[in-house]
Amino acid sequence: MAFGPVILDGSSHYEGNNMANPLVECIPNFSEARRPEVVEAILQTITAVPGITLLDRHSDLDHNRTVITYLGKPAAVEEAAFQAIRTAAQLIDLDHHTGEHPRLGATDVVPFVPIRDISMQECVEMARRLGRRVGNELGIPVYLYEEAATRPERKNLEDIRRGEYEALKEEIGRPERAPDFGPARVTPAGATIIGAREPLIAFNVYLTTSDVEIAKKIAKAVRFSSGGLRYVKALGLLVEGRAQVSMNLTNFRQTPIARVVEMIRREAARYGVDIHNTELVGLVPQEALIDAAVWHLQLDMFEPRQILEQRLTEAQAKMEQPSEISEARFLDALAKGTPTPGGGSAAAHTGAAAAALVAMVARLTVGKKKYAGVEARMWEIIEAAEALRKSLAEAVTEDSAAFEAYMAAVRMPKETDQQQSARNEALEQATLQTIQVPLRVSNQAVQVLRLALEVAQSGNVNAISDAASGAALARAALTASSLNVRINCPNLSDQTAAKGYLDQLRQLEQEAGVIEGELQKTLAERGRLAA
Repeated sequence: MAFGPVILDGSSHYEGNNMANPLVECIPNFSEARRPEVVEAILQTITAVPGITLLDRHSDLDHNRTVITYLGKPAAVEEAAFQAIRTAAQLIDLDHHTGEHPRLGATDVVPFVPIRDISMQECVEMARRLGRRVGNELGIPVYLYEEAATRPERKNLEDIRRGEYEALKEEIGRPERAPDFGPARVTPAGATIIGAREPLIAFNVYLTTSDVEIAKKIAKAVRFSSGGLRYVKALGLLVEGRAQVSMNLTNFRQTPIARVVEMIRREAARYGVDIHNTELVGLVPQEALIDAAVWHLQLDMFEPRQILEQRLTEAQAKMEQPSEISEARFLDALAKGTPTPGGGSAAAHTGAAAAALVAMVARLTVGKKKYAGVEARMWEIIEAAEALRKSLAEAVTEDSAAFEAYMAAVRMPKETDQQQSARNEALEQATLQTIQVPLRVSNQAVQVLRLALEVAQSGNVNAISDAASGAALARAALTASSLNVRINCPNLSDQTAAKGYLDQLRQLEQEAGVIEGELQKTLAERGRLAA
């Protein structure tokens, strides 16, 4: 088995801001293949998460390693990865694990791969969130790799895994081996490497020999790190009594499969052996196989549209009507002559847009050498802004639901004393919700305003106007939500509680005024905005 597996889509360029229907692939590698019941338990943990589609599973007894490939929306994929890591830590003891494949942990590596409507940056954020959670909740050391790496020397998986679990037990206390998340100590679950990357192809070539030294020499000749082909990682192994060149092809467009196979064939001939067979681990992009077929058949004038299935897909897409995006649906609903959604929902929606702008500015700051000093804080701001965006987006429907509950209470019968009492109680509870939801939006709008000021002060100066726009929207969300709090407080029978809510609101508005003053100073000093 190769180091890690692959993926179902040939595209490696994704648009991250269009979140209409984002899909992420995850390919966790587990240090177990010889106990089917353990592999099955991990699989069940993954598939038990709603919204997960299992794409592939591959177990290799010699490697004692299982690779699982699954797909879903980001939140579901992230949750499934966490639950799988938890299960593997409970069932796999690396002190009693042996196998041909290098490994650092029970769950050895967990890569996220963007498939549709999601950017690599967002997959990096998934890796960071998962890493922090695994470290904090499971006590497992976590190292970030590939696009999520926090330092250059940790970008390559093999560099992190050097010496494997046994060496890490001795070295984790050293500063250079300190994990990105979690404790600097190792349990029998080892450490987990989490990251984000483009699609790769896990590809094995079996030779007509049992001499593993030949496989090692060929692997050295073909891999990039020792002077071979770019985008090729390779090891020589002995698998089921046959020499194997085990590879990861990290960019099949730049270094196609056919080129790799032919180089291995030529190198093998030097030692009087040949290729016995090849093997894919997991999934492969269709484009990679088409490219190999075109190369071997010498179809110089070939065009992808000559493939029947591709033309059928294009025809089907033309027949389907494009679906409206949720933004348009919300604005249409807001414009209708109905009580909901109303101003409270609009306030929450505006606050969510403000949080999105804050996250955008922070993302435009991370990874820039000029802002290396604030990068750690920018990652925290991204996570905080995204949490606020999610909560505010949920408040859009919560505000409407609160008003609808109030109207339902108004319509309750009141002919008898018992009915009147039940109606009053329902009205009080519903009124409370019509206050508490917009008050929470007000509080979160001020939190967004604080973050907007911070990214304006220390974030990418080229996006300072976006930070200011986020602040303006956050202030608008506060203003709109405060109106909903104020109009509903007089309807609350508990006026002592109502006074407390209004006091909270005034404090938030005072703080917002101070933040806006600081923002204006920042814009004058750092923004150079025209008057």
